[in-house]
Amino acid sequence: MKAIAATKIWDELPAMDEVLARKITVLGSTGSIGVNTLDVIAHVRKLHGEGAMPITALTAGENVKVLIEQARAMKPKLAVIGNEQLFGELKAGLAGTGIEVMAGRQAVIDAASRDSDFVMVAIMGAAAIEPALAAIRRGVVVALANKECVVAAGAVFRDAMEKSGASVLPVDSEHNAIFQVLGSGDASEAELVTITASGGPFREWSLERMKAATVEEAVAHPNWAMGRKISLDSATLMNKGLELIEAHFLFALPPEKLGVVVHPQSIVHCLVSYEDGTTMAHLSAPDMRTPIAHALGWPRRIPSPSRRLDLAKLGTLVFQEPAHDRFPALNLAIGTMRSGGMAPTVLNAANEIAVQAFLDRRIGFLDIPRVVAEALDRDFGSNGLAGNLEAVLGTDARARVLAEEICQRVGT
Repeated sequence: MKAIAATKIWDELPAMDEVLARKITVLGSTGSIGVNTLDVIAHVRKLHGEGAMPITALTAGENVKVLIEQARAMKPKLAVIGNEQLFGELKAGLAGTGIEVMAGRQAVIDAASRDSDFVMVAIMGAAAIEPALAAIRRGVVVALANKECVVAAGAVFRDAMEKSGASVLPVDSEHNAIFQVLGSGDASEAELVTITASGGPFREWSLERMKAATVEEAVAHPNWAMGRKISLDSATLMNKGLELIEAHFLFALPPEKLGVVVHPQSIVHCLVSYEDGTTMAHLSAPDMRTPIAHALGWPRRIPSPSRRLDLAKLGTLVFQEPAHDRFPALNLAIGTMRSGGMAPTVLNAANEIAVQAFLDRRIGFLDIPRVVAEALDRDFGSNGLAGNLEAVLGTDARARVLAEEICQRVGT
């Protein structure tokens, strides 16, 4: 299996002027990753001028008011809102700016196809699959801040990247850390790659206490400022399971070379142990602007407004084994990584449905992994090959219908 993450070794780094001239597209600009991406770009512009990192397109799903504010501040050529019913508000809000406006799912995919040198994929969930593929097929630099699309369609992404020559950069803090520690992305000399988990808000909670967990408690991540879905995935440790599958595809790492350790401070993001006994770690403050800046400047480094690390103030770093008995979602993800085929696609789809059902207060917190487990137990082609987009999207759709049926039964 070949890696998805970029493996290009530079004989000569591009000039900083070339990096600053890159045309940028941000898919999902109003979410936490998108907002942080624009914050980094704004910081770069303060230092290098308003013409630095010109923006081709910004897209959002529903948050039209923030999109209008961003477009007026960042001056993209195109602004797209996914919800077609909000087109009128977007058009009125950007009247007189000269910014082109579009709406709808296909318009988001079209935005990914517009002329740009760098595409940040910050759309949440499997909805990012088609726009991300549209960008990859253009052969440009694509920064992935969405783990679900790699989990659901990793083989499809790999094939598209090989055909187009696109460079795919991971933006998740853990995978960006692995990318940096491995250097070229070649994991052949690594014995073990360990990603860290904060443990989420329920790290020390009993099963009985988690059974009564509220939505507000579950999305209150102790270290990171993130959206509700990823915060909830962190609470179940499904997020860490998805990240293991993502690392499997991004770096062509076999399951036996991947591990997880709980690290409550979220300072060490990965550890790579090599054949000679060396273990290398990547450390940074828990601030998503750090990996975002790395991706935006790659292969150079650009200035970032992110928090700086002070180890003396931290004093102690703690590492623990994950509690597999209290967080079965992690086990489910590891199992699907080993099974391969469409199993990760089913896992991701069922989890998205179960997470939303919990956020809607229709099922309990501990019901989330139960819904996913039951969906994985159903036989509807989940062991098939995941080599084409149509098969992936079909399995994803069927798994969502099944998971919703399970949620309705569990919630009664």
